[in-house]
Amino acid sequence: MKILICCNGEPPSLPLLHRLESWSEKVIGADGGVFTLRDAQIAPDYIIGDMDSFNPLQDVVDAGATLLRMGDQETNDLEKALSLSKNLQATEVIVVGGTGYRLDHTLKNLSCMQRFNNAFERIVLIDDHCITIVLPREFRFSIAAGTIVSLFPLSGRVDGITTRGLKYELSNEPLENGLRDGSSNEAVETEVHITHENGSLLLMLPSQWPLPF
Repeated sequence: MKILICCNGEPPSLPLLHRLESWSEKVIGADGGVFTLRDAQIAPDYIIGDMDSFNPLQDVVDAGATLLRMGDQETNDLEKALSLSKNLQATEVIVVGGTGYRLDHTLKNLSCMQRFNNAFERIVLIDDHCITIVLPREFRFSIAAGTIVSLFPLSGRVDGITTRGLKYELSNEPLENGLRDGSSNEAVETEVHITHENGSLLLMLPSQWPLPF
């Protein structure tokens, strides 16, 4: 199952949001993300969160939506939505509204992606500027030569990285926060191959449609 999660960060453009709705089989509004969906005239299948933004006592619940109010403050709204997606046996999850406005929320959402990465075949964070993916140990994708490709060691350090098809290649090398990162590389071939041995490695690409996988 393919699930679209809409969070309460910077809203994506309407064309992007509608394309992602067409891709998805279920739509989850994570608390205030419901308002972004409503502005796009998209009815969520589920509304989940601690409801500090969306108030079911004051705000109209969309017809057909399942409301799941969870007051647990140990998890944020994206974590709640990802747990629900896992329970629904989702295979692929795309998150929108997970960036912008507050850097602490963006960093927390990236941490959530790392935590839930093994629960799905693929989890992707998309806004109108960037596609962000927590990579499996081996990943191949097709992309136009000249596209900017960035890597980031989400876990602090990632070892044994090998790349093919990039201008500045890595050969069984590490990336580590504060010492060496992999930002602003460039694809020189139409297929890029990335492997790594341990750690959580983020891939960031310019936002585009269709997705490069």
